[in-house]
Amino acid sequence: MKRVVIVCPGRGSYGREQLGSLRGAEGLPAVQAANALRAALGRPTPTEMDAAEVYSSRLHVAGENASILTATCSLADVDRVKAAGRVEIVGVVGNSMGWYTALAAAGALSLADGLRLIETMGQYQAGNVLGGQVVYPLCDGDWAPAPSVEIDDLLADVPGLYVSIHLGRQLVLGGTETALRTALERLPPRKIGDRDAPFQLPLHSAFHTPVMADTSARAAADLADLAFTAPQVPLVDGRGQPWFPRHADPAALAAYTLGAQVVAPFDFTRCVRTALRELAPDALVLVGPGGNLGGALAQALLEERWSNLRTRADFQARQSTDPIVWAMSRPEQRVLAVGG
Repeated sequence: MKRVVIVCPGRGSYGREQLGSLRGAEGLPAVQAANALRAALGRPTPTEMDAAEVYSSRLHVAGENASILTATCSLADVDRVKAAGRVEIVGVVGNSMGWYTALAAAGALSLADGLRLIETMGQYQAGNVLGGQVVYPLCDGDWAPAPSVEIDDLLADVPGLYVSIHLGRQLVLGGTETALRTALERLPPRKIGDRDAPFQLPLHSAFHTPVMADTSARAAADLADLAFTAPQVPLVDGRGQPWFPRHADPAALAAYTLGAQVVAPFDFTRCVRTALRELAPDALVLVGPGGNLGGALAQALLEERWSNLRTRADFQARQSTDPIVWAMSRPEQRVLAVGG
């Protein structure tokens, strides 16, 4: 039985191509719980949003909907992996909002409390987007490192601009609207796949920066009764710190989740590095929706030179023969985690 680490994506992973991700999943515990929570609040349920005929920014991208929709897809995949019993889950990590999903997936929060955390943080964004986030690559098209000295200059020169997420060989900057306009004007053009960069993420607040200080304080008050526990399997947070069963301090876990995780940089690259070194998995299972975190996850593997992977070509060759990243959105990799 292979040892795997579950990887939970952030809210930006649910795009137009992910419509229908929850079709046939209504009976899974995570989907039932998320639907019940949203229905009780008089809000569109994840299955209703997922079944929409047309993808729309107002419904699917807005944080108050995208957060719970993304998490429900992720947790549904976790349900499937656990039910199949084909692998041993030795740890869970998440990127950005995926940290909240990871807490529920690892048992540090009950499913009900995990969904309440996700729903609450998402609802704070309703008509209240604070600043924003801009994505910029620090690599070329082959994922070879291509640092940008402009980043350091911008951070030194532009008030209200911060590092938000270290995302493989990409960087997410967060800050005030004024700071982001300056960043978009001054950063040299680059490409992420076929997409021109830098680009701003739609309807995203400046999470993981000091801009979110009031949101952090509000969450600490509104969610003070969440019943954090030590996780059932190891967790790794956005600083690269592991939290182990029986040893994790629930109060410290709560303080990080509602404090530093909201206002300080999230280092997904370091998170993956710690998971690889501490947990020694055979594979990383990227749960849905979609698989757009796969590139950053692969780049984090290259940074670590895991399994002697050094280039994009190395990674692609490995994926074609003995995949190390299993994306649940890809049928040929999904079968490795849950069978046919």
